[in-house]
Amino acid sequence: ALSFLLLNFLKIHVPLTEAVDPVDLEDYLITHPLAVESGPLRDLLEFPQDDIEVVYTPRECRTLVSAVPEESEMDPHVRDCVRSYTEDWAIVNRKYHKLGTGFNPNTLDKQKERQKGLPKQIFESDEAPDGNSYQDEQDDLKRRSMSIDDTPRGSWACSIFDLKNSLPDALLPNLLDRTPNEEIDHHNEDQRKSSRHKELFALHPAPDEEEPIERLSVPEVPKEHFGQRLLVKCLSLKFEIEIEPIFASLALYDVKEKKKISENFYFDLNSEQMKGMLRPHVPPAAISTLARSAIFSITYPSQDVFLVIKLEKVLQQGDIGECAEPYMIFKESDAAKNKEKLEKLKGQAEQFCQRLGKYRMPFAWTAIHLMNIVSSAGSLERDSTEGRSERRNSSIVGRRSLERTTSGDEACNLSSFRPATLTVTNFFKQEGDRLSDEDLYKFLADMRRPSSVLRRLRPITAQLKIDISPAPENPHYCLTPELLQVKLYPDSRVRPTREILEFPARDVYVPNTTYRNLLYVYPQSLNFANRQGSARNITVKVQFMYGEDPSNAMPVIFGKSSCPEFSKEAYTAVVYHNRSPDFHEEIKIKLPATLTDHHHLLFTFYHVSCQQKQNTPLETPVGYTWIPMLQNGRLKTGQFCLPVSLEKPPQAYSVLSPEVPLPGMKWVDNHKGVFNVEVVAVSSLHTQDPYLDKFFALVHALDEHMFPVRIGDMRIMENNLENELKSSISALNSSQLEPVVRFLHLLLDKLILLVVRPPVIAGQIVNLGQASFEAMASIINRLHKNLDGNQDQHGRNSLLASYIYYVFRLPNTYPTHHHQLRCPRAGLGGSVHYATMARSAVRPASLNLNRSRSLSNSNPDISGTPTSPDDEVRSIIGTKLFHEELALQWVVCSGSVREAALQQAWFFFELMVKSMVHHLYFADKLDAPRKNRFPERFMDDVTALVSTIAGDIVSRFQKDTEMVERLNTSLAFFLNDLLSIMDRGFVFSLIKTCYKQVSSKLYSLTYPSNLASLRLDFLRIICSHEHYVTLNLPCSLLTPPASPSPSVSSATSQSSGFSTNVQDQKIANMFELSVPFRQQHYLAGLVLTELAVILDPDAEGLFGLHKKVINMVHNLLSSHDSDPRYADPQVKARVAMLYLPLIALDLGLAKFLYFSAESHNQRGRPSCVTVDDYESEGGSMISQTVAMAIAGTSVPQLTRPSSFLPVLTVFQSGRQHSTFSTESSRSLLICLLWVLKNADESVLQKWFTDLSVLQLNRLLDLLYLCVSCFEYKGKKVFERMNSLTFKKSKDMRAKLEEAILGSIGARQEMVRRSRGQLERSPSGSAFGSQENLRWRKDMTHWRQNTEKLDKSRAEIEHEALIDGNLATEANLIILDTLEIVVQTVSVTESKESILGGVLKVLLHSMACNQSALYLQHCFATQRALVSKFPELLFEEETEQCADLCLRLLRHCSSSISTIRSHASASLYLLMRQNFEIGNNFARVKMQVTMSLSSLVGTSQNFNEEFLRRSLKTILTYAEEDLELRETTFPDQVQDLVFNLHMILSDTVKMKEHQEDPEMLIDLMYRIAKGYQNSPDLRLTWLQNMAGKHSERSNHAESAQCLVHSAALVAEYLSMLEDRKYLPVGCVTFQNISSNVLEESAVSDDVVSPDEEGICSGKYFTEAGLVGLLEQAAASFSMAGMYEAVNEVYKVLIPIHEANRDAKKLSTIHGKLQEAFSKIVHQDGKRMFGTYFRVGFYGTKFGDLDEQEFVYKEPAITKLAEISHRLEGFYGERFGEDVLEVIKDSNPVDKCKLDPNKAYIQITYVEPYFDTYEMKDRITYFDKNYNLRRFMYCTPFTLDGRAHGDLHEQFKRKTILTTSHAFPYIKTRINVIHKEEIILTPIEVAIEDMQKKTQELAFATHQDPADPKMLQMVLQGSVGTTVNQGPLEVAQVFLSEIPNDPKLFRHHNKLRLCFKDFTKRCEDALRKNKSLIGPDQKEYQRELERNYHRLKEALQPLINRKIPQLYKAVLPVTCHRMSLRKMEI
Repeated sequence: ALSFLLLNFLKIHVPLTEAVDPVDLEDYLITHPLAVESGPLRDLLEFPQDDIEVVYTPRECRTLVSAVPEESEMDPHVRDCVRSYTEDWAIVNRKYHKLGTGFNPNTLDKQKERQKGLPKQIFESDEAPDGNSYQDEQDDLKRRSMSIDDTPRGSWACSIFDLKNSLPDALLPNLLDRTPNEEIDHHNEDQRKSSRHKELFALHPAPDEEEPIERLSVPEVPKEHFGQRLLVKCLSLKFEIEIEPIFASLALYDVKEKKKISENFYFDLNSEQMKGMLRPHVPPAAISTLARSAIFSITYPSQDVFLVIKLEKVLQQGDIGECAEPYMIFKESDAAKNKEKLEKLKGQAEQFCQRLGKYRMPFAWTAIHLMNIVSSAGSLERDSTEGRSERRNSSIVGRRSLERTTSGDEACNLSSFRPATLTVTNFFKQEGDRLSDEDLYKFLADMRRPSSVLRRLRPITAQLKIDISPAPENPHYCLTPELLQVKLYPDSRVRPTREILEFPARDVYVPNTTYRNLLYVYPQSLNFANRQGSARNITVKVQFMYGEDPSNAMPVIFGKSSCPEFSKEAYTAVVYHNRSPDFHEEIKIKLPATLTDHHHLLFTFYHVSCQQKQNTPLETPVGYTWIPMLQNGRLKTGQFCLPVSLEKPPQAYSVLSPEVPLPGMKWVDNHKGVFNVEVVAVSSLHTQDPYLDKFFALVHALDEHMFPVRIGDMRIMENNLENELKSSISALNSSQLEPVVRFLHLLLDKLILLVVRPPVIAGQIVNLGQASFEAMASIINRLHKNLDGNQDQHGRNSLLASYIYYVFRLPNTYPTHHHQLRCPRAGLGGSVHYATMARSAVRPASLNLNRSRSLSNSNPDISGTPTSPDDEVRSIIGTKLFHEELALQWVVCSGSVREAALQQAWFFFELMVKSMVHHLYFADKLDAPRKNRFPERFMDDVTALVSTIAGDIVSRFQKDTEMVERLNTSLAFFLNDLLSIMDRGFVFSLIKTCYKQVSSKLYSLTYPSNLASLRLDFLRIICSHEHYVTLNLPCSLLTPPASPSPSVSSATSQSSGFSTNVQDQKIANMFELSVPFRQQHYLAGLVLTELAVILDPDAEGLFGLHKKVINMVHNLLSSHDSDPRYADPQVKARVAMLYLPLIALDLGLAKFLYFSAESHNQRGRPSCVTVDDYESEGGSMISQTVAMAIAGTSVPQLTRPSSFLPVLTVFQSGRQHSTFSTESSRSLLICLLWVLKNADESVLQKWFTDLSVLQLNRLLDLLYLCVSCFEYKGKKVFERMNSLTFKKSKDMRAKLEEAILGSIGARQEMVRRSRGQLERSPSGSAFGSQENLRWRKDMTHWRQNTEKLDKSRAEIEHEALIDGNLATEANLIILDTLEIVVQTVSVTESKESILGGVLKVLLHSMACNQSALYLQHCFATQRALVSKFPELLFEEETEQCADLCLRLLRHCSSSISTIRSHASASLYLLMRQNFEIGNNFARVKMQVTMSLSSLVGTSQNFNEEFLRRSLKTILTYAEEDLELRETTFPDQVQDLVFNLHMILSDTVKMKEHQEDPEMLIDLMYRIAKGYQNSPDLRLTWLQNMAGKHSERSNHAESAQCLVHSAALVAEYLSMLEDRKYLPVGCVTFQNISSNVLEESAVSDDVVSPDEEGICSGKYFTEAGLVGLLEQAAASFSMAGMYEAVNEVYKVLIPIHEANRDAKKLSTIHGKLQEAFSKIVHQDGKRMFGTYFRVGFYGTKFGDLDEQEFVYKEPAITKLAEISHRLEGFYGERFGEDVLEVIKDSNPVDKCKLDPNKAYIQITYVEPYFDTYEMKDRITYFDKNYNLRRFMYCTPFTLDGRAHGDLHEQFKRKTILTTSHAFPYIKTRINVIHKEEIILTPIEVAIEDMQKKTQELAFATHQDPADPKMLQMVLQGSVGTTVNQGPLEVAQVFLSEIPNDPKLFRHHNKLRLCFKDFTKRCEDALRKNKSLIGPDQKEYQRELERNYHRLKEALQPLINRKIPQLYKAVLPVTCHRMSLRKMEI
């Protein structure tokens, strides 16, 4: 399929579609030692020694001391947990990994870094004069006189004077010396190569792609979970009266979930005086209880979260209502008034405090709706932080992560609102019977309603002030919920902030990473209604006991506020006189790590007597109950409804539950449950899941070797253990997901342990590998399915990824020596590896798997002797290696297990790799030769595994798209990892295996792109290896091993680099995908093969992958470019060698990039350029568009839609091939340039020498494209692109293309989107968070601005700076390459034919927007080229000579002096060389003169001042040129320069009129006329005019200019050669336009066309003529003048017929058919133009004064529009106060005008035709073409008013004749003749009536009928009310016969008009009747009535004839009769 790519290359043995056998890399390196001993190349040879390291890093601990249990004795499970929470992270680090492409994307920040210190390139386009100064200059010019002829053309004196006085630019030194060419070349090269930018890709924006597939982010470090954190500070609490202390607590509640979502925060804001009242009852307070600020964490913020504040006070007599009364009635303002009452209250309060100080009672509460605060405080900048909150969410939550609550997501963002201070003024008093949480939720729900019940209650007024703000990142002085100090706690005496533990509203899936063991007890309600005896004021005392003795209460209950940290008991608040109270207490307990059967909670119920009575104790116990903490070894939690015993429980009660009926005990209410209590544990020790508990218990039983095991109510004997263990492993599936995730690390550790160390049960080794493998597979799949918000782009669950990365380690070897080095912290859990690794040769293994062996003997329970017979068995068998076991299990598994493993293959692959590395590390094999690192058996398993998985990918990619995509990337990452640790040749063979499987399937598919896309991903990931270059053996030359391999880059001269035995064959091998290349550079070979196969134009269905495959190459090169290891040029040359075939590949594709050079000229050219002239400056606007299209930006005013459509190039085969998209082409070309820049020049030259001319020309085409592609866009464009609409639409197109054509499954795209992967940025990753921005889609290089629409000035400057440097560097690389090509020609002394191509590229680059730096080098090269091959330019490439003159002149007028001095030097040398060849330089003279004319005509910002300096420079050279002083040369130069200067003077004038299009065109017209005797120049100016017209969309005028040009050419052609079929000259063109005759060459001053340099332009040929005519036809067609198109083709057809050019003829006839069918279709719809007469009056107008013109404006221009335009334009020029527009069209009397003002008179005119003319002008076109006469009417009355009554209304018709016919080559033409006709009032009336009658007739006969129009006309004709209507006209003129016989005829004519009129009215009425519906019947009747009235009124007037006129005809009576008859 690819034969076309490799036309002249070797026949390939292995087709590109198959993989070759890779080289055995390990062998190769041994057999081919590198010649160099050291130095940069040495490092390319082999991976570095320290490539992989295993590091143990201590984990970060948030708190100052780490959270561990206080007990020293711990059971195994606790020990494991603690170890799991404290052990160091075991990380495998690929030290250079960050240099791989996955980590080295071309991110913005990286680029910014690499772009530091770029020089600013100077571009003329940016240097354009600053708007203002330029504007002033323009205004001055405008204000000056407007005369065109200030100085007569050709006032030589003045011109020369100007020239003599201007200054030349600096002359180039040694320019005129005769230096040998070699020396010049060397000098140029040194100049060119100095201070170049090293990294090309730093200047090129990365391709716009989704997150690169090869990017694997480093997983986040496992850490404790926090939701969004909120800081609440309690500032003050004040009531109206202050009589007693008040205690407050805060907590969060979620109403919707009906859940308390935080623990309580207790705070005390009482004054010291109030606190003093409680002294006797309160021991000294610990500082931790004095906190007044707290940090709450909310994982699921929602609209339903409330902050609830509860207040309590000291217990006192009376119910809550009574106690609250004083707070409601007293006001602070009345304190003085109520002094006594208050004193009394205070006294009472003091008593209660003394007596009942340790009891509390509920008092009041209030709630704050949290989201109201947050949303009303307003988010600071929600957008910037949304990302952050989003990210936090995603890491915690399962599938609901993105589900948000009902109302408004953004309101729920707590991380960014403005801090708010709240003052709460109303509290609700607590209702004694409504204290439960249920009641609270009802209240809260009610609070949200507008008519809340609570609002009706009488509040307690108070002032509570609190601050709410987002918590800072790391607040100081924080305490955890366990009261540990969080880091940064500078001073222990400062009042702390408490972190409040969250009880998340829904599950949170985050593994435990810290030790936490808390118990919360919630007494809820008590029912003593049926208890005998007095028990009313009830409190519950809660204690945590470790035994039954009352002294066994443990001090583990956390204190509330202003009290000790821990206490042994807690009391609930008392509800006064309530026998069945509710409680709302929360008692928080610190659980001991190890619980026994004796630990229990004890509840004691007391009656408190509030009144002081004699002999009544303060509290009386009224009941007891308890909860044992352990039940069957599991923690007991949940809801309990307990019976209450009346007396103290008996001995040994604690092991039983109170539900057990103990003998002889008395119970309240017959042992019914009367006490409700809830116990909740928040623990990272207790799983609270039966399945997990059982599994851990069994594993620990194995460790401890203690049988029987009690699990639940089962006892398991040793013989039964195996089955139980297996069943408990498979039962893990049934466990709850939340605990599985919480204990994930421990669980996986244990499963892995069981694989590696099969337990010995009853002397038998039990193999649990399979069971564990299955369990792991199912667990990770559960995580994957349920936590799908938690995955990266490759579907790796982040929890699992971080487990592998940080936690997992090999549990089987214990490296004594390593350990000493790495782990100083020994002791408990201090072992860095598994505590289970106590293995050494000395000590056989015991089943004490979990004992930690550390080398310091601080751990007492490790014995050195075998402890059981099983150990002996074990020591014989040894342990297994995890990776080997894993590979084995995976290979042998089948069915659902295999499916599960495939789903999550990445997990097992990564485990395997980490295990392999750890094994090598512990076995000290990391430096061992790779061949003997792993056993054969394991390698076989890996091969089998890879092969079957590749098989799965191939067979299932259509069905399970998403799964296969994941599998494919996982496999690739696995192989990538293996390259770092295994035998690389072996891994290559694995890659080949995969390739083979894919290939065999690929070519049998109809739509291969999906599978090919998978293979690309696969390859891209493998190639992202950080040592990719080394893997490709860059230092091996493709030589037979026998020959010594010389180092290419050491070449000093062209030949020595290649020792003679490197035959040319080898050179070809290096540049093509030959088998040796693909074998030795294995991966590079694969990459380039993919590129070749996918870009192959014949490849079916792979078009959608272009972008993808090109991006892969781009990505690799960009990464090499910035890689510090390859910075040395020698090394870079080696790297570039790996990509040499890219050049050949691009040659094959040259014709598909954007559009090939051949097709790119038939696109929308402006009409002034013929087909083959797409490079002349006249065509500059299009080459600009084309270049812009290439560069991927639009030039707004020029975009032709065609420039952006993919052009289809039709191939010989007739099949269509689509070209590449802009972006792909650009990427491919930058890659090509990189290779050309970095490859070894001598190698390139050697290869160029072997290329055929055809291929070299292709190379030049490619370079030509590169010039366009990387052209500098200019600052202005960047500013315009700032809104960047264009780029987006283009991206969308590319996206769509890709989605349609394949490449990425659209579905997967959706999946990725839905997972929110593009937004999440793993900020914990190893490269600092700012990098991650790049991976958000909208942050790639071009899209920075979507965030903020306008880039800052600096950013635009920066972008322009980068783009400027890119353009400069790209062009310099092209220049370097051109130089090599030229050298090839010089060396081989053949292939001169390609020099034209070189020149073409050079010229093209001069035409583009280039920097001063580049242009200097470019001119130097151009001068060298001309001096080496002078005849090239003057004899062969004459076209190019013209171009060169134009380019040089263009740069001579540059505003930058260095450019000017180089350009003038080049121009001078060009003349000099032309002169040397033939003693005159007529050719260059002519070309330069023409170039200047065309420059002057088209260039907008042309500056004659600069050009004048260049001309002076040229004169100076001529004066100083000693060699030629004696010849005529200096004089000729002077002549030329003066002539040029004349043309310049014209330009100055043109510049004045830059703003006035008509004036400008007039001027150009005049200049063109001045060249009547210089056909070439006249032609140039006509072209310029055509260009100007088409810019302004005046297509008709543009076409006329072209017709004139063609006529001019025809005149001269007919003089030169006599060919019958050619037009005879102008005459032939008469039919197209009568104006053409002015082109006749008749006058005597006409030059003969035979002179050298005259008529030498490319237009003065038959082809030129044809080109002009074709363009004229195109312009006419654009103007809608299809009839003219026909006329043009009439001239063309004979020429094509004579040439027998059937193809052209068929095109022409096609176009003709199109034109004629358009005439038919657009009948009545064409509009050609509107004409206005414009008169200028006033001396201010200079030579326009008293001139009248007819202006042609676009169709449907309103008078107001042109008037506005001219008024605006001239108003700006003369000042608005000076300009006046004359509003009427009466003749202007010059005497009456103010001489200081300027007047314009504008009148609408219509074409005017005499009656005889109308016979010929039939169609609309006829009436609008070739117009010379126009008419306008002016109404007047004799007394001077414009309008009067009918009988005095006269009308003046003015008829104007212009000097030429419209359309002409300009849009305004002088009026040369004027005549007037005056109509008397009756004539005016006749005209009006005729017009009305015509309207009626038209409306009546219109087809299809238009009832609306008809009714309108009728209404105007017969409506009675119409004043000055028909009736009135008749009454005025027909009521009596006129006295003046002259008027008889008029009277009669009017009478007949009326007759006709009434007839037409009748027809119209009849027609209307047939059209109307029933609803308009009445209207019709009305019309008819009016008509009859009108007719009756007119009857007598119409019938009165003037007898004198009819005398001779016939008797009157008879006539009457006939009339009557007619009427009837």
